[in-house]
Amino acid sequence: MVPTIAGAKEPAPSNSLTDMAASARSAILMDADSGTVIYEKNSNASLPPASITKIMTMLLVMEAIDEGRLKLTDKVQTSEYAASMGGSQIFLEPGEEMSVDEMLKGVALASGNDASVALAEKLGGSEQQFVVMMNEKAKQLGMKNTKFANCNGLPAEGHVSSAHDIALMSRELLKYEGITNYTGLYQDYLRKDSPKPFWLVNTNKLVRFYNGADGLKTGFTSEAKFCLSATARRDNLRLIAVVMGEPNTKTRNAEVSHLFDYAFAQYTNVSIYKKGDPIGTLPVEKGKVAQIPLTAKRSYSVLLKKGDAGKGIRHELVLNPSVKAPVEVGQPIGKLVIYRGTEVLTEFPVESPLAVSRAGWWTLLRRTTGHLFLSD
Repeated sequence: MVPTIAGAKEPAPSNSLTDMAASARSAILMDADSGTVIYEKNSNASLPPASITKIMTMLLVMEAIDEGRLKLTDKVQTSEYAASMGGSQIFLEPGEEMSVDEMLKGVALASGNDASVALAEKLGGSEQQFVVMMNEKAKQLGMKNTKFANCNGLPAEGHVSSAHDIALMSRELLKYEGITNYTGLYQDYLRKDSPKPFWLVNTNKLVRFYNGADGLKTGFTSEAKFCLSATARRDNLRLIAVVMGEPNTKTRNAEVSHLFDYAFAQYTNVSIYKKGDPIGTLPVEKGKVAQIPLTAKRSYSVLLKKGDAGKGIRHELVLNPSVKAPVEVGQPIGKLVIYRGTEVLTEFPVESPLAVSRAGWWTLLRRTTGHLFLSD
């Protein structure tokens, strides 16, 4: 498919890129910053995702850390159930404690099913409740072809996702910049100071052998075959490539590398705002504060062909009229629209960064009549 802007109705058909992931059952290539789809193949097909599932597990952990509900230094105790997981594991013993930091390494590098369940129980109280949280987050992200049945991707009836949905949750995970400190490692140790140190080697070999690769997650079961959600960054361009149902690791890595090579050669990312940049001010009617300063909660950019970068690009902040208190954190308040000339290239939703309660009558009176008391 030809490059498309996130939110466009249908991409225009093209045969020029159809062989870029010839062996995959499903694939997608996306610009992480703008969400622009560069290439896709059966990207909405619901398929078993194997351990790529753990991207959602890591996402909920990183979100909890960001919100202060969890710390990297917090201890996670291993239950009998978590220790009983088969497949890829870091061989946790029942009752064994590790920090969140160590458990994340176990998930990101070794794809530990046991570590995933231990983290799920820490956050959700039980794996079952954590799976509810996973599916709620998937719904929030617009992952329409996904249903999680567990937190680690072990075979389970009805446990499915799609290349497009995996790209969406990968993009969301990458908003937490610290995650690549884990997924980008090639090797490390657990239990370093114990008599039995455990050597971790990343199941994603691209982080060692592909320039710029620093994540995210591999997957394999006999049903799912070989899967990978990979990310790589060069200069200002970060890409996400997802392939599902590959016949072996060699083909999987080669096709992802091919996708990355194509995009890095052909495209560049034009920055509109960097994370933290001021982007405008929102007036709030009858609020305890009269206006909310708005800053970019992440980088806003547009993907363009090389040689075409920046020509005629402009942007406009379009805020909802008459926003009245109370305002909630995350409440949609407008959009950032990116144009080339009169053509809309893409739009980014803008949400309120803070809550504003309704002002009392005295505050409103003082605000209304304050100019009467100003001296010359």
